[in-house]
Amino acid sequence: MRKKVGIVGASGFVGGELLRLLLYHPYAEVTTATSRKYVGEYVFRVHANLRKLTDLVFTPLDVKKLTENCDVVFLAVPHKQSAKLTAQLVETGIKVIDLSADFRFKDPHMYEVWYNWKHPVPDLLKEAVYGLPELHRGEIKRANIIACPGCMPTAAILALAPLARSGIIDPEHVVVDVKIGSSGAGTSPSLATMHAERFGVVRPYSPAGHRHTGEIEQELSALAGRPVKVAMSAHAVNIVRGILATCHVYVNREVKLVELWRMYREMYANEPFIRIVKDRKGVYRLPDPKVVVGTNFCDVGFEVDPHVNRVVTFGAIDNLMKGAAGQAIQCFNILIGVDEKTGLDFCGFHPI
Repeated sequence: MRKKVGIVGASGFVGGELLRLLLYHPYAEVTTATSRKYVGEYVFRVHANLRKLTDLVFTPLDVKKLTENCDVVFLAVPHKQSAKLTAQLVETGIKVIDLSADFRFKDPHMYEVWYNWKHPVPDLLKEAVYGLPELHRGEIKRANIIACPGCMPTAAILALAPLARSGIIDPEHVVVDVKIGSSGAGTSPSLATMHAERFGVVRPYSPAGHRHTGEIEQELSALAGRPVKVAMSAHAVNIVRGILATCHVYVNREVKLVELWRMYREMYANEPFIRIVKDRKGVYRLPDPKVVVGTNFCDVGFEVDPHVNRVVTFGAIDNLMKGAAGQAIQCFNILIGVDEKTGLDFCGFHPI
């Protein structure tokens, strides 16, 4: 049976990806696509790739209409905007898949630490499930609120999860270095996102205190069974889509490559969207975001540095897919009880 779905904030990059995927989804019928800026405009006027595929028109946000016309609502709105709306929707029985940060933390105090914001509905945080299927699949099946992870945390957590679970890392010294494409900045223009300023760069930003650090710490600490501290830095690079997380951990004993292979295979052998990339031949011997663009795959890899007792891990994703819309639809599939690969089972383009 098809579920009626709505997308709030459908005119942004993530909203466009949700539309692209859900229009072809055999168990979804897109009934509503909202936008404040483009009310009354055809969806394809903003998302030109959808021309001749849909006659949907952007509508204003109306909670009453959402509850009348939707079984599940995807929220692709900025941080701090979804919390109150989510509270209104779940009260009516609507399932919410939120792509903002508003329900990712279990501890409401973390919003004051990382977002300088007091959460308006902290009691709902207990109901929300962190929408990373590889770690929380069972909880997602029963959830009323699914809080999809940020794109950077997705790449970093999946790259580090087997090591965190193993207990061999130094929990005080985990370093995450992220390179991200321009689509990660969204559709709101600024001087820094102008072509003349953005093209050709490897630009550090948020070298310390990035707000996504808290998500990574929350999930890795749960896996490790003790607090894990993460130092994270981000760089804007000259690609449109994609993230590469390069993660450095220090281990408390000697680790061989064969042991890492075993850890990662044990955790990810049955995960449909995780690929272990550690090859001896070819151009792409370790994860590279170029080969996951347009897909819901996360490629993970690793290397051992015995000189300083360090393990380097890598996570490569498309920030708009496994880092946002694709992961949200993977969660949607789990929620409604269909194969989680539905509507997502395809490879990327090469070359691109």
